[in-house]
Amino acid sequence: MSSVANVEQTQKPVKSASPFKLAMRRFLRNKLAVAGIFILVFFVIIALLAPILATHDPTKSNLMNVMGKPSAENYLGTDSSGRDNFSRLVYGSRVSLTVGFAAMFFTLTIGVILGSLSGYYGGRIDSLIMRSADLMLIFPFLLLVLTVMAILNKVNIPIFVTIIALTTWPNITRILRGTFLSLREKEFVLGARSIGCSDLRIITKHFLPNAVGPIIVNATLMMATMIIIESALSFIGFGIPQPTPTWGNMVTEARSLRVLTQHPEAWIPPGLAILLTVLAINFIGDGLRDAFDPKSRNR
Repeated sequence: MSSVANVEQTQKPVKSASPFKLAMRRFLRNKLAVAGIFILVFFVIIALLAPILATHDPTKSNLMNVMGKPSAENYLGTDSSGRDNFSRLVYGSRVSLTVGFAAMFFTLTIGVILGSLSGYYGGRIDSLIMRSADLMLIFPFLLLVLTVMAILNKVNIPIFVTIIALTTWPNITRILRGTFLSLREKEFVLGARSIGCSDLRIITKHFLPNAVGPIIVNATLMMATMIIIESALSFIGFGIPQPTPTWGNMVTEARSLRVLTQHPEAWIPPGLAILLTVLAINFIGDGLRDAFDPKSRNR
């Protein structure tokens, strides 16, 4: 009897891992991607604990201590308006990460909706969306953003995120359109149509789950791009206005030769923060791309 039981146990089918679990296993074997997660989590924790970690009000000026050197009172000195650099660095992580994530999410939402409609329906809807995307891509991105920023009297974080999202949606829309076009003629989609599934159900239950890989990968890489865009626009004076602390606003101090050479503590820390955050997100994006598409490593 025991031998029969052993035979039955050996004949039990082994449960195979889902594609998502296999992708996560491949992702966790990527050392750079795992390191990127730790770096990103580190900055997220700093952003969440900003009120506790900051030693001063990041927007309060002290004209009696302008461009002060690092001290026990001001760990990274003060900027040209007498604001504490360490507190601005800590709070800047909150603003920069929020802008990066919010702009990515807003852009991704527009791209998923328009890409889904374009790739699923085709025809006139596809032509209308793609011609609109082509029209947006014709204009130089920087010129378009600067024009809109110059027209507006006041730019805050929600307005800034909206402007960035409304000018960067064409790329992700074209990527998802191509993905959905390749899925439109698959057997499972034709089967869903044959049993009378609605268009919304087919898109949400069949298209989007099969396009989750490209969506996640592009979302991570897009967030890194958004942080760079915010930093670059703030550096030239068209980003989040002062005195709101952002890493880009802090790097702006380096435009002065005196600050660049004599006060490296004012711009090197935010510059390193931008570099490490963008590298971490890019490492995560590359790891996700390899995890969801193992063939990409051999290309």
